[in-house]
Amino acid sequence: MEPQPTAAQAIETVFRLESPRIVAGVARVVRDVGIAEELAQDALVAAMEQWPRDGVPGNPGAWLMATARHRAVDLVRRRETYARKLAEIGRDLETTAPPEEPADPEDIDDDLLRLVFTTCHPVLSPQARTALTLRLLGGLTTAEIARAFLVPEPTVAQRVVRAKRTLATRNVAFEVPYGPDREARLGSVLDVIYLIFNEGYAATAGDDLLRPGLCEDALRLARVLSALMPKEPEVHGLTALLEFQASRAAARTGPDGAPVLLKDQNRRRWNRMLIARGVQALARADAAGTGEPGPYGLQAAIAACHAHAYTYEETDWRTITTLYGLLAARSPSPVVELNRAVAVSMADGPAEGLRLVDALAAEPALRDYHLLPSVRGDLLTRLGRTAEARAEFARAASLTRNARERALLLGRAAGDG
Repeated sequence: MEPQPTAAQAIETVFRLESPRIVAGVARVVRDVGIAEELAQDALVAAMEQWPRDGVPGNPGAWLMATARHRAVDLVRRRETYARKLAEIGRDLETTAPPEEPADPEDIDDDLLRLVFTTCHPVLSPQARTALTLRLLGGLTTAEIARAFLVPEPTVAQRVVRAKRTLATRNVAFEVPYGPDREARLGSVLDVIYLIFNEGYAATAGDDLLRPGLCEDALRLARVLSALMPKEPEVHGLTALLEFQASRAAARTGPDGAPVLLKDQNRRRWNRMLIARGVQALARADAAGTGEPGPYGLQAAIAACHAHAYTYEETDWRTITTLYGLLAARSPSPVVELNRAVAVSMADGPAEGLRLVDALAAEPALRDYHLLPSVRGDLLTRLGRTAEARAEFARAASLTRNARERALLLGRAAGDG
């Protein structure tokens, strides 16, 4: 017989799963994500006091939500500055206990959507958006966020505190934007989720190439957003991209944690279930779109080309080259051009790819980007210019802060691969 979880274990599990919904539901009442998080924590404290004594309730998530909402209503009543809100909300709730279950599940979904757009508001720095999103929507503690991004815990704590203060002092509305603001705000939301995933997929620094927890958190957020915004093609495009990328995770490192290049990966280790989910999400993006695909949709289409190739040699590089050309026109950047150069080198030969890479050498954004000399080294190797290639790999190794990537690049500089 499986041992029953203790009250403390139940509290920890339920709160991690339910805290985003609780914070979102309470924020709708108090209109302040910082206060909403405090009230959610108050509900957690109440659970820690009562559940060990009275037993875990039949619906612990609803219990926490009801407790937090009761406290929110009490706070609204107590504050004179909330007089108007009291007239609109407090009196209606004064004689009515919060329901054990939301009357309409869509209400919670709407609240979650508002919380997503609030934590990713452009008034916050990208670092603050990421930290606050992981804290309130990902359910991560300050220590877990600090550990994931290899920054001091006080730094993360300051980012979270300042982010909540900024949202309050700037009177950021707890709402989903509409009209001309929506596309820009949605772009910010998608960028934050993609940043979280990328940091897990190819860690900027530290001893490990992968941080699977961050990939899982980002993928979960993308899936939630897809369910909340089914008519937004770029939401499905991002979800498809992350599904495809996540499908390769098991093959990207060897038994010792060393990186495995795409051409050397055992594709039988690619997760076909995630690939199938990616195909479905990409189809939803196509169905929802009314014009040209957006940047995430195009990147997902590129990832799909890799996913459909059962061997490296079967990869449709010609189509990938075309897609990168569309992406460069839709969302131009030096990194996109670098990736396009790699695709061109596979479709038209390394000499043509090297010509495009050399044209990017003066780009300020790529000056300290380790993948520029890494790509150049690979192209030089394919052209038989071994000495030049080794120098490029050594330069790339000096630029990366990830220990695993550095070891791989130093090995290639020494002629090991």
